[in-house]
Amino acid sequence: MMPAAMSPRPQQGPVPAVSFIVCTRDRVAVLEPCISSIQAACRAHADFAAELVVVDNGSTDSTAKRLASIAELSDIPFTAICEPRPGLAAARNAGLERARGRVLVFVDDDCAVHKDYLRDLQRHYAAGERVIRGGRVEIGDPRDLPFTIKRSPVRARLTPDVHPGGFVLGCNMTMHRDVAARIGRFDERFGAGGPLRSAEDTDYLVRAVLLGIPVEYVPDMTIYHHHGRRDRKAIEKLHRDYSMGNGGLCLKHIRHAPWLLRHFYWSMRAALRELRKGPLFDRELKLSHWPIIGMNLLGAAKFAVLLLAKSPKTTEMRQEQQANAEAR
Repeated sequence: MMPAAMSPRPQQGPVPAVSFIVCTRDRVAVLEPCISSIQAACRAHADFAAELVVVDNGSTDSTAKRLASIAELSDIPFTAICEPRPGLAAARNAGLERARGRVLVFVDDDCAVHKDYLRDLQRHYAAGERVIRGGRVEIGDPRDLPFTIKRSPVRARLTPDVHPGGFVLGCNMTMHRDVAARIGRFDERFGAGGPLRSAEDTDYLVRAVLLGIPVEYVPDMTIYHHHGRRDRKAIEKLHRDYSMGNGGLCLKHIRHAPWLLRHFYWSMRAALRELRKGPLFDRELKLSHWPIIGMNLLGAAKFAVLLLAKSPKTTEMRQEQQANAEAR
């Protein structure tokens, strides 16, 4: 589905200052600690009114039953909704439609929020600046490999010189609701469970930049990521999935954000240097640049196929073929 403007929702009761949006699918064991951490952070800063919106993305385990039980006992406003269409982007869009807060906070279901998260969030949004802002992401379990984290101690703004992938992690991404309304829905071709497997959050960052909306990283607003990946095979798969999404992203924005091609060139140059004993993409995890190149190209090709499948000419040809088949 192509991104579209957010549809307004009727307001019921006082508008909360912040909406936590958590999307989940068949991971009730990690979801409950995530919800508990958000509730604890809200209790620690009760003067900052918050709500929690949990999107069940078609789970087949006990998620729906547990969410109903949690909602009955929750000491903060709690909304559980079901989005049966598969894909993280579809789930995020469902959360956007139901959230009522002035500031929207996306947290992954395998994350735990620091008890002072709301204090940091309130300070950063006190001036009312319209930005996308991401916070610090630490490893939640020392047994997990150090991937999908961001520990930089330096506050920074996204520029074309920096690859947008991972600048703000989707597991800890915040924005004023006016920003979300202006950018629109997440592109459902991207993201886990979608055709391009990842990068629905990165696509959102690129679209923000193209609209002149700043994208910022701050070294607080901390969450702890319990991603559970403890072997190289799992990390390498995620590495490939990220690269595939970024390849589709590059083709999608090639006209309006040609600077993304510069990052592909830099990756290619780094891969060639790697053949001459140059540095790896990630020395600690021993990840190569070459899967990035291959999956970037595959992602671009897959995005091109998705575009072709949606083109009016292709649709007309299919309808004509179907009519001919029925006539026989």
